Amino acid sequence: MSDDEPAEEGRVTAPMQAFESSEVTIGFIVLLIGLAIAFVLPLAF
Repeated sequence: MSDDEPAEEGRVTAPMQAFESSEVTIGFIVLLIGLAIAFVLPLAF
């Protein structure tokens, strides 16, 4: 790879992107499901 090409000013990295509260809610639900699978489900059997 070469650094001869100019940097693209339009590129946005993930930590810089805005997110909505609905995306936070979905992420929290996915977290709860993952924790339930990892901890609660094994203890139930």
